[in-house]
Amino acid sequence: MSVVTQIILDADNELRYPSIGELEALKTYFNNSNERIIIVRILRDKQQDIIKLASKAIFQIHPEYIAPGGNAEGARKRSLCLRDYGWYLRLITYGVLSGEQESIEKLGIIGVKEMYNSLGVPVLGMIDAIECLKNASLGFLSDSQSNCVIPYFDCITQGLSN
Repeated sequence: MSVVTQIILDADNELRYPSIGELEALKTYFNNSNERIIIVRILRDKQQDIIKLASKAIFQIHPEYIAPGGNAEGARKRSLCLRDYGWYLRLITYGVLSGEQESIEKLGIIGVKEMYNSLGVPVLGMIDAIECLKNASLGFLSDSQSNCVIPYFDCITQGLSN
């Protein structure tokens, strides 16, 4: 749920106008809207480059994944891993646009660990993979843009760690 929606719902549930603090949060949200849109465009436009860098990094950390019998052995399994990278990168853009982490938690964390466990995908490897995706993404962003994006990546890794 976006910051705007959450503030409206909270105020409405309490039958009140938005507070000064909530209005300030909205002001900050709207003042940063242009920057968030630029970040999302960069991540969208550089998706293939980001995924290529991140996959190279994770397979250097965990070469056993692409070795015979590994979770990413062969073209088919590897393409499934890369598909997940794209999915996580999209989740990050949703968080950046909405200004909140709730959608990432709902879409990207709840149930994901159970799914990976049932498929035999090591969760610790997925945490490493998200870190590789974060590091690859940051290479295309300025420092201020990186500061905006990092909390969303960290939300995923923390959620997978719990």
